[in-house]
Amino acid sequence: MPGTLMPLEVRGVCFAVGDKRIVQDVSFVIPDAARTVVLGPNGAGKSVLLKLCHGLLQPTAGQISWGGQAPDQDRRRRGMVFQRPVLLRRSVAANLRHALRVHGVPRRRRVALAHEALQAAGLEHKAEQSARTLSGGEQQRLAMARAWVLRPEVLLLDEPSANLDPRATRIIEQLIRGFEAAGTHVIMTTHDIGQAKRLATDVLFIHRGRLLEHSPADRFFSSPTSPAAAQFIDGDLLE
Repeated sequence: MPGTLMPLEVRGVCFAVGDKRIVQDVSFVIPDAARTVVLGPNGAGKSVLLKLCHGLLQPTAGQISWGGQAPDQDRRRRGMVFQRPVLLRRSVAANLRHALRVHGVPRRRRVALAHEALQAAGLEHKAEQSARTLSGGEQQRLAMARAWVLRPEVLLLDEPSANLDPRATRIIEQLIRGFEAAGTHVIMTTHDIGQAKRLATDVLFIHRGRLLEHSPADRFFSSPTSPAAAQFIDGDLLE
């Protein structure tokens, strides 16, 4: 039996494109993630950090490990959903069955797992509808269900409710809580302070590619230790 994916350890990680430093000397440990929120303004480096953690990008310097293994090892035990997910030109249910087929799940098992994921996402009534005709919020829920259908231990979500209205955002947040209740740890990025307050158990606050704070959510929002975090929580523009 493989060991747990946790802890996630990030040690001195940097990422640069040419002369532009996007992530700078970031270090943290998440021993047992529940709902970890990577918070910060647009352009802070949140999405890049998530891709580095998933092994989609290689750090310029530093090391990342999941339970002692490199990010490119055993990636099936993690899932990731991008801010703008790409759906296949087929039905809602077929998108889920395809993900299961690619990972070698037997045909009869695919149907049951896909149905469970559709129910979790509240999309069972749209199972045969073309995925690309769904609303923006429904497409995001389908992408999340597709990542979760394999029951990953950790799900990485990049701005899962960006550009969605309040109702769609509320449904997305309910889905995230449902994933956690089913045993999947969630690590997500957002620039939405209200969403972070509703969901986070711990917060990583990033500004200009640097990790300025990592603390339990209640402590972060009540007593931030960095001036930039305090400004951000108060709604001030960061320079």
